[in-house]
Amino acid sequence: MEEATEPQDRAARKVREGTVVSNKMDKTAVVAVVSRAPHARYNKMVLRTTKLHAHDETNDVNIGDKVRVMETRPMSKTKRWRITDVLERAK
Repeated sequence: MEEATEPQDRAARKVREGTVVSNKMDKTAVVAVVSRAPHARYNKMVLRTTKLHAHDETNDVNIGDKVRVMETRPMSKTKRWRITDVLERAK
């Protein structure tokens, strides 16, 4: 019989860095994450932008801030990320 006292290790959560593009909602910010991917035919690196809805419990981020977001449980229909760090404030 195996020991059941060891906690189950869960998979590492995804972490992304991006820029806040909207903070008009209550406790929610929209973060634009830019990623580089090669074009399917031409192999040139192209920039892809993904907008993520992130939970911001204290409403302290502003448009233009660089933030780090982490994947979390679904909090609403579109919100699956939360802001963990503010890396740089907008000037």
